[in-house]
Amino acid sequence: MKFDPATNIQNLQQFGEFGDVNPSVTDSATFTFMQAKTMSDTFHGEAEGCFLYSRHWNPSNKYLADALAAMEGTEAGWVTGSGMSAITTALLQLCKSGDHIVSSMTTYGGTFAFMQNWLPRFNIGVTFVDITDLKAVEEAIRPNTKVIYTETVTNPLLQISDLPALKAIALKGDIKLVVDNTFTPMIVAPFRHGADVVVYSMTKFINGKNDCVAGAICASNEFINSLIDVNNGTAMLLGPVLDPFRSSSILKNLHTLHIRMKQHSYNAMYLANKFTEAGLKFNYPGMADHKGHEVLKKMMHPDFGFGGMISIDMETAERASKLMELMELEDVGYLAVSLGYFKTLFSNSGKSTSSEVPEDIQRRMGLSEGLVRFSVGLDHDIEGTWQRIKHCLSQME
Repeated sequence: MKFDPATNIQNLQQFGEFGDVNPSVTDSATFTFMQAKTMSDTFHGEAEGCFLYSRHWNPSNKYLADALAAMEGTEAGWVTGSGMSAITTALLQLCKSGDHIVSSMTTYGGTFAFMQNWLPRFNIGVTFVDITDLKAVEEAIRPNTKVIYTETVTNPLLQISDLPALKAIALKGDIKLVVDNTFTPMIVAPFRHGADVVVYSMTKFINGKNDCVAGAICASNEFINSLIDVNNGTAMLLGPVLDPFRSSSILKNLHTLHIRMKQHSYNAMYLANKFTEAGLKFNYPGMADHKGHEVLKKMMHPDFGFGGMISIDMETAERASKLMELMELEDVGYLAVSLGYFKTLFSNSGKSTSSEVPEDIQRRMGLSEGLVRFSVGLDHDIEGTWQRIKHCLSQME
């Protein structure tokens, strides 16, 4: 039976305590117990169905976590106050002083900065590689390597990680494969292709409204329970909890994600075809000549397309800036960071979301200083959007 993330979410029976069609919002930081022993058992992880304190679990957060686990096909999930807190919480749970991580060189700037600048303070080493070069990944493995870290579709170069191949490398040692799937929810379910831990910035496509910051971790029951252990769990001790009101609103938005991903993908593919006709230098994994196209096809759910992320190379930062300013004036969308919004967003990655990556490393990874990353919106008249982009391009001569 084909894995169907949208139907898995739809089939959940989550309703409020008074029969509300939406789950109740639990506006409480702490929870009462009728017996003192139950509180003690809960502290020791020995009580089922009990809530202790909202930094540990909150019913509203659990509704959302359960829905995300259903979407990913994992046993469990946990939600956090940001995508970065999901990434850092997961990695610090898996690694200790003296351990080593092999990471995709091309990754979100905040993730790169955390690995490059913060983890060495705790004597955790990181080797950055071209994640599409499997030989380079293998050669970077050390006896103390605990994690291979990547993004399904890398930010901002839109490389495709071959998750089954990376898992095969990880299985040669005691190594966990951690995958950021922020760009491709529903399109790819990394856990089903070998990922041990899947992380998200829910700020992006999952929520889709750019009205909050949130993150998620999806994994086995064993790993999620280790995160929330009151004695040594990073989620419990670092405290990156998501507000339950936000969980409630994200859960409602999650139920429309499958519809939104289809439209994001349709619009991005439409623009990719127009960019081809116009002879533009661009990057979109839905095109047959994209280096990772066939790898993505093998992993993706065909119903949801190739995603809403596309980029144009304007060669210089000055030309990128001019195009973006023109596009904002022409109502193509907004010159803004982030992605997954219902309006098209665009930014010059090297000067924004990848600015934490030193320029020499940007060049090594192949990041052009003129790269304009688009998060294509939910435009109904995508031909009209293309005509506005075309008009802006005509003014670049």
